[in-house]
Parts: sequence; C-alpha cells; structure tokens
Amino acid sequence: MRESLSLSRRGLLGGLAAGAAALSVPARAAMPSPLDPRMMARAIGSFGKHRAKVQKADIIAIADYSRASRERRFHLVDMVSGTTTSMLVAHGRGSDPAHSGWLQQFSNSDGSYASCAGAFVTANEYVGKHGRSMRLIGLDPTNNNALDRAIVIHTAPYVTEAMARDMGKVGRSQGCFTVTEADLQQVLTRLGGGRFLYSDKV
Repeated sequence: MRESLSLSRRGLLGGLAAGAAALSVPARAAMPSPLDPRMMARAIGSFGKHRAKVQKADIIAIADYSRASRERRFHLVDMVSGTTTSMLVAHGRGSDPAHSGWLQQFSNSDGSYASCAGAFVTANEYVGKHGRSMRLIGLDPTNNNALDRAIVIHTAPYVTEAMARDMGKVGRSQGCFTVTEADLQQVLTRLGGGRFLYSDKV
C-alpha cells in the first residue's frame, strides 16, 4: 500500500504548512516519508523558474534524497487536488559508494553513476534494457547532462518493498530514478507528457 496524504491547494503554492502528517501504513510496509515542506518549497520555486519549459502542470514529482532509501521518498504531487502519493526510489551507486542506504553526494558527470540534483522535464517513453522507461531532460547546470547520461525513470529487481523492509535499504542505480515494478505504471502514466520532476536533499 502506498502512502497518501492530503495537502491544501493554498499550502502547495505557498510552500505548505509545516508538520503535514502521513497516514498510517502497515507495519510490514516500507517506512513512511511525509513530504518535507522545505523540499516542497524548493520544488515550487524551481517549478516557477522553469515553468515555460513544462507542458503540463497538473502533476509534479519530488525526489527527496534527504531520506534513506528504505523510505518512500519519491512523491507524486497532484497540484489540483493536493493529494500526494509516495513510493520507493533508488539513488545512484556513485552517490552512496559504501551502500549505506543514504545519498552522500550528487554528480552531473558522465561515468559517476551518481544521482543528480535539480529540475527535470519528462520526455518520451521507450523500452530499454529495464523494460518500459522514460527519458528526462535536465534543466539546471547541476543536471543538464541527464539526457546524455541516460538518467531515466525505470524499474529494476533491486527496488522492492521486501528489500526495504528486510534489508533496511534498496539497491542502487547508475543515477536513474528506479522505482518498484508495482509503481512503474503509475509513475509513467502520471508523469508523462512534459511534466516536472525535482530532485534534491535538504
């Protein structure tokens, strides 16, 4: 079961009221990770800066890499209803060389296998070595190599609820936003068509 929480429209546009609480989840599920108001405020600021490059503004995604990989830290925010859906996402192995489960650093360099920070706009969906995937275009100097580095959204066997629960972390990507197989369909459907994704840590 994926975590959901309700946020007001006014709160979304104004940076959210502090202390938004997550709904309860089963004890055996991945740890809940409520959307941090500071991350929401940063995302909204970045969204405003890049608005002209974003075709659709109804849904935005936020990857909060301040959180451990065992937590649901990839948030799909419905800007109309105020509902947020949160799920697991991997970070790059170059961002966490010791595989601690915590992102230590970002990189925009080719061959770093690290996650990169900044604003993205979703591009086309395709079928690659991980199956259905979605390309991303980096909009900031910190992630403008994303397309050349093939930083995409996809699924892989190293990101599962069971792994997060039993190992206290999920596997690492080569910098991609890797979600569970169960979540991939929702992510690709809701984020397709030139929507906004923001990646950072506070």
